[in-house]
Amino acid sequence: MTRPARTRPAPARLLGETVVIDDVGPGRRSRAYPSGGFASLLLVPIALLLGGILLWPVGRTVQASLTGPDGRWVGLANFRIALAAEGTWEVLGRTVLWAAVVPVVVIALGYLLAASRRSGTLLLLAPMALPLVVTGVMFRLFYDPDPARGTGTAVLTALAGLFGVPAGAAPAWLGPDLITVALMSAFVWAWIGLPVVVFRAALDALPADLADAVRASGGGRLDVLRDALWRPLLRRTAAIVFALVALGTARAFDLILVMAPGSSLDEAANLAVRVWQTSGSATTGPAAALNTLWLVALGIGVVAAAAGGRQAWPPPAPAPAPARAAAERTRWPVRRALPVLVALLWAVPVLTLVATSLHSPREAAIRGWTAASLRLSSYREVLAQDEVLRSFLFTAALALSVTVLVIVVALPAGYALARLRPPGTSAAGALLVAASAVPVQVVAGPINEVLARVGLAGTSVGLGLVHVALGAPFAVLVLRNALADVPGARIRAARIAGRREWGVFWRTAPAAAPAIIAVAVLEFVQVWNDFVVGLLFGGSGTPLGLMVFGQTRQFVSNSGTLAAFALLASVPPLLVIVLARRQVIAGLVSGAVR
Repeated sequence: MTRPARTRPAPARLLGETVVIDDVGPGRRSRAYPSGGFASLLLVPIALLLGGILLWPVGRTVQASLTGPDGRWVGLANFRIALAAEGTWEVLGRTVLWAAVVPVVVIALGYLLAASRRSGTLLLLAPMALPLVVTGVMFRLFYDPDPARGTGTAVLTALAGLFGVPAGAAPAWLGPDLITVALMSAFVWAWIGLPVVVFRAALDALPADLADAVRASGGGRLDVLRDALWRPLLRRTAAIVFALVALGTARAFDLILVMAPGSSLDEAANLAVRVWQTSGSATTGPAAALNTLWLVALGIGVVAAAAGGRQAWPPPAPAPAPARAAAERTRWPVRRALPVLVALLWAVPVLTLVATSLHSPREAAIRGWTAASLRLSSYREVLAQDEVLRSFLFTAALALSVTVLVIVVALPAGYALARLRPPGTSAAGALLVAASAVPVQVVAGPINEVLARVGLAGTSVGLGLVHVALGAPFAVLVLRNALADVPGARIRAARIAGRREWGVFWRTAPAAAPAIIAVAVLEFVQVWNDFVVGLLFGGSGTPLGLMVFGQTRQFVSNSGTLAAFALLASVPPLLVIVLARRQVIAGLVSGAVR
């Protein structure tokens, strides 16, 4: 069969340059893209932020790890000093343990809950909206060493009694022996919603005929799981979730500081806490060496996430109803009871916090949350403090302004990377992924040096800039993916209509509305819930996270007012997540509006 001759498209003049309207062959600038100057202009704000507040500080940290206080080259001497310090290897081992064990538990429970189809997404997503400082307060009350006050301790004491262990000899959850287990349980409680949402979307997208074909060949439930579910998609989904949770465990700084008593802090510390203990927000050689090791480990995690995400997950189009019916038929009996058990376990720490807040400060300190009388005096005492109202207003203003700035910076950058494709686009994407994973403790010292040079160290403006720089990489990634999903015909139609490139950008941006909402909600919640950035770069105002942490120093005597304050601080982010949860999920999973 003879192929018809291909005619060359006639050139046309568009936006002051010659373009070819041609849908054949790979994309090239003459067809759809204007000059790279406009793309570079859109990338200037994000480049300045990442360069000044993330990339240069990372380079400065690596340099400090290889040089002495006078700037002279010392090679690996700082690494040897850091690793030889007492407890360093235990801290490194504990950090690896967190990154290996917690993701496995989260993935296993998340998959079972997603496959059960009985668990409420709202119930499991709610803990992710709470500040980790509040989660730490909640579980410290739950694991209080006094069995009359701590439900978790009462359960452990009862179990120990079944094996003949005296009540006084039973180990304490917050003691040196079990503190890491207690911390991990709180972290799993807070993060379980992520894998449930991702696995449920993946299961909804799987075609029903895969499981049916395995059954027709004589396969059992394990064969269905392995050949019809795991291999096609869930393996890559699990790899992504594992990498995200493992990276998240490196940031369990807030949880450890709030939940671990001073007597157990050394046995609970991970690398984030150790770096803060040794250097705070200063740049020193041994601390920089630990930070460099941390960066290497995070780089490995980012590479693993990229390798696991080569296949899109989950697919944008859900599977028809028969797929869901097939998934229903694969349920094991344990999956039916697991959501009920998880719901009960999820509710107990929350009820402990609520009940403690409904007692007077004196009753909460003496008798705990089981006291019979209920009062609002703890709330009245909190609201009577002028600094609490000032902290609420400051945190709200900071969260709103940072959210707006992140979108203003990230939306043009996402458009440039998605639609204009300047040189180095692939490298920019990899850089954004890496920047999203850098913990702020790693670069705290160099960032303070940068802020001091421009006169913003210790100011609210400097604090806000740090928040914007930390939140912008993730926002750009989400918006780039959404804008890349906009049909090319919509872009070409705007250009053919004679729109200038700014006009094309503003006509394209509404298509990314779900992703913009998702970014705005997540950024607001992130800034509202922050503790570590405020601790390291505090400005003229005091964020709520710092105020809650300040009251944990006299934990028992302040338990009533602390519980009330923690609940009040949790209301805004929880409401935002509950009201916008569908838009957030759609913005992260579905991409752009077509």
